[in-house]
Amino acid sequence: MLDILKAVILGIIEGLSEFLPISSTGHLYLANYVIKLGQPTSFVNMFMVVIQLGAIMSVVVLYFNKLNPFAKSKSGPEKRATWLLWFKVLLAVLPAVVIGLPLNDWLDKNMTSWQVISATLIIYGILFIILENFYAKRLPTVTKLSDLSWRFAILIGCFQVLSLIPGTSRSGATILGAMLLGASRYVATEFSFFLAIPTMFGASLLKLVKFFKAGGVLAGSQLAILLTGMVVSFLVAYLAIKFLLKYVQTHDFKPFGYYRIILGLLVILCGLFLRA
Repeated sequence: MLDILKAVILGIIEGLSEFLPISSTGHLYLANYVIKLGQPTSFVNMFMVVIQLGAIMSVVVLYFNKLNPFAKSKSGPEKRATWLLWFKVLLAVLPAVVIGLPLNDWLDKNMTSWQVISATLIIYGILFIILENFYAKRLPTVTKLSDLSWRFAILIGCFQVLSLIPGTSRSGATILGAMLLGASRYVATEFSFFLAIPTMFGASLLKLVKFFKAGGVLAGSQLAILLTGMVVSFLVAYLAIKFLLKYVQTHDFKPFGYYRIILGLLVILCGLFLRA
């Protein structure tokens, strides 16, 4: 029962942080240092990734019509535009697949420490502030998803590779990258949402395969823990997405940058204190 409560807490953290540029994986690992799921390490590592499927499903629900190329309400050109968007999203996934798959085990073993997470939180927090200062002085060149080129899509995918390191933030890396390339905040944010769908489905499938291949079994209690985390993350992420879409229309990302820096410094203090 205690692990169910912990799964609820982790689900809330995942739902809040998956699409905000503050690193969901970093927050989950940091939270687990404190509350610690009372489960085997193999299950915890799988849980930290697969729980994100709940948050990703909120994108599918919110954007179902926009992302559905078979929608009867769409005209022929609209259906073709939807297919084109999907092809660009899939193209943008490739860099993370090509680089992430070979490095997956190494990253799990070497890149989940508090030192790494605190460093990436602070570095990308500073970059967000610098970017916004630069961005305020120019107008975006891509203001609609339909204006997003193939080259643009693959370059955003290259930025997503940075998020393989916990604490970076997948949404943060892709939004920051898209804005640097000339996209408006809204376009950068929406494309980041869509890019999360195949990326996180693929990452979750990989984790599940590795979990079961290593002899893992989802006992009744473990399945309940995983489903609880996923359902909670779905509900919270649904609200977080709506908030972020409204936020980016009238605000910049500087507050998230400051938040990341403060959190990173707190992580360093806690890490040093716990190690002492």
